[in-house]
Amino acid sequence: MRPISQISKKEVGQIKMVVFDVDGVLVPRGTKIKQVGQTTTLHTKVIAQKQIEQIKELNKKGFLINISSGRGLYMLQDMFREVLPFVSLTYENGSATWYKGKIYQHINSFEYLRKIFPKLKEIKNKNIKGFEPKEFIITIHCKKKVPAIERVVKKEGGLYTIWNGEAYDIGIKKRQTKALGLRHLLKIFKLKRANVMAIGDNYNDHELLRESGIPVSADKNRLWGKFHIPLKGKLLPADILMQKILSFLKQEKYFTSQH
Repeated sequence: MRPISQISKKEVGQIKMVVFDVDGVLVPRGTKIKQVGQTTTLHTKVIAQKQIEQIKELNKKGFLINISSGRGLYMLQDMFREVLPFVSLTYENGSATWYKGKIYQHINSFEYLRKIFPKLKEIKNKNIKGFEPKEFIITIHCKKKVPAIERVVKKEGGLYTIWNGEAYDIGIKKRQTKALGLRHLLKIFKLKRANVMAIGDNYNDHELLRESGIPVSADKNRLWGKFHIPLKGKLLPADILMQKILSFLKQEKYFTSQH
């Protein structure tokens, strides 16, 4: 993997869409959740003003911006309300995309998850913090891994569990991934794979990066990419990446011919 500082003007010139993971990339990692009975409380992070301005500038220069996350649509809209006119939101690990008020559903997971949900709710473990409200996947926040969750999912068959260090995502094996969302985005925006740069830092970003033309890893310990950006530092990976792209935009003549 090469550091992002080594990306060339030619490589940036072929990009028409940049896809960003959320936690650890556009906002700091970590989700605060509390569940008591039927009441679930989630602490919502919002995008920083600096990243708002960077996204607006990229959009102004002709780049499409996609935010791809395992989170649900309502939470993403709340987190990124300031940039909604300039982005598309692909949510719940590629299950659907929101763009300018229109929703494109990429998969129907209802029958796959309907029977397993009550079985997961029956698991009693002090490390389970709560279920994050989702439409297409199941997300269970835990203090640490809970083997009982993994056993129930494995017994059901046809489903995956992805542990990201703070929660399990449960979805349809080999289908319900961020790559699914990206494949549909290419059709919606009439793009080629080579036109897409994607950045992620966690296990559920593996398929997304593999599906993109220019994959960027924000955590070399978890993901491979053509380029990498340090996860730990004063600046978020998305900040560093957008700074690098914007540095090329000073060459107006070059980018006018590309976009």
